Amino acid sequence: MNSLQQYIDLYNEHSALVDQGSCDIMNRQRPEALEILKNTELPPKGSENYETTDLSEILAPDYGVNLARVDIDVNSVAPFQCGVPNMTSSLFFFQNDLFAASCDSYKSLQEGLYVGSLRQFCEDFPLLAEKYYGKIADIRNPLVALNTLLSQDGIVVWAKEGVKAEKPIQIVGILENGMPLMALRRILVIAEKNSEIKLLLCDHTQNDGVKFLNLVISEIVADERATVEICEMEESSELTSRLSSAYVRQGKESKVSAVGITLYNGVTRNEYHCEFTGENSSLELAGMAIVDRERKIDTYSVVEHTCPGCHTDELFKYVVDDKAIGTFSGLIKVLKGASKTEAFQNNRNIIGNDGARVYSKPTLEIYDDDVKCSHGSAIGQLDEKQIFYMRTRGLTEDQARFLLKQAFMADVIDKINMPDFRMRLHTLVEKRFSGAQRNCSSCKTHCIPND
Repeated sequence: MNSLQQYIDLYNEHSALVDQGSCDIMNRQRPEALEILKNTELPPKGSENYETTDLSEILAPDYGVNLARVDIDVNSVAPFQCGVPNMTSSLFFFQNDLFAASCDSYKSLQEGLYVGSLRQFCEDFPLLAEKYYGKIADIRNPLVALNTLLSQDGIVVWAKEGVKAEKPIQIVGILENGMPLMALRRILVIAEKNSEIKLLLCDHTQNDGVKFLNLVISEIVADERATVEICEMEESSELTSRLSSAYVRQGKESKVSAVGITLYNGVTRNEYHCEFTGENSSLELAGMAIVDRERKIDTYSVVEHTCPGCHTDELFKYVVDDKAIGTFSGLIKVLKGASKTEAFQNNRNIIGNDGARVYSKPTLEIYDDDVKCSHGSAIGQLDEKQIFYMRTRGLTEDQARFLLKQAFMADVIDKINMPDFRMRLHTLVEKRFSGAQRNCSSCKTHCIPND
């Protein structure tokens, strides 16, 4: 049976309830999403760009979906936050897939910045919502279609023209429930001309013994000369599956930096679909993952260069141990007329033993002669000569391996332009390699759901 059929049936049975919990702009896109899902067969495991990820298996369990928008009590005794020492941020939440805000969220939000419920944004700013919602993410992607069919709300981050954010906006996503649950999260980021945004997105699972599916669709618009910096960190559980698809559209002379960090997970697939629509723009994609036991990490990226003078720099690094699996599949496509393109793609991996597996496929498609492009991949173990050298300086073998793994990840972490979080992340990576359990999920604060 097609794993999508249960969601098609769910919508057909409860379409009125879905629409009631959302807004007109979101509801109008559901019929198209439904038709696409009815005619879609999920790509099988082993097919191109799905070498190790089985979408049918991930979507098959009978997850609950909160269509009635019930306010699930998220850690009511001591509700959750992700605090970064010395970092001041405007803090907002996904409680499963419900938008929420802390007591001081809006007090600390800079004038000219908007952060709020997607449903409310559609009602308050319908012309802007019509312009961007569902216009960047490709609804032919079955994950986008499924999210569009069932999601009822989301989060919007909007920087008005010329506004430069002085501090990061932090969005903490919490998965917590007594029974299996699918959270449908939708994120819309709009950076108008000459604006700047910094976003820190943290995903956490509070119930280690419960199956969760976190289905995230992000649409990111960087208008002319806008700057968008996004860092995503996942610290979930072995029973959590994360399917994330980020769609980025860049205008003339814009800058986008997106860094993904996976510290603890179950099964994770992160997709990046990026397009330049204006010349002389730059994109930096980077990511790192530490996976052990039987965890899986899968990154898929597509960057389309359609305009002259644009620059892409892509770097992903994995440390894979035990029976874990890491996969990277990346495509940089340079179309005719995109002269003076500079595009670089790199995937580097360390495997800890014979049971670990890494699959790497960096790809270039170039249809213009006046370009500078390269791609590379490496899979190997730690250098025994380096380990020997460090042991001659008094370190144990474990200490030497620990330090080499830390150094391997350093250049990805250093791409994050949030100094306090960057320092915190170095500490989290150090603890992860030392065998510590999850570190962020002990932070607490009071959280107020959005009405």
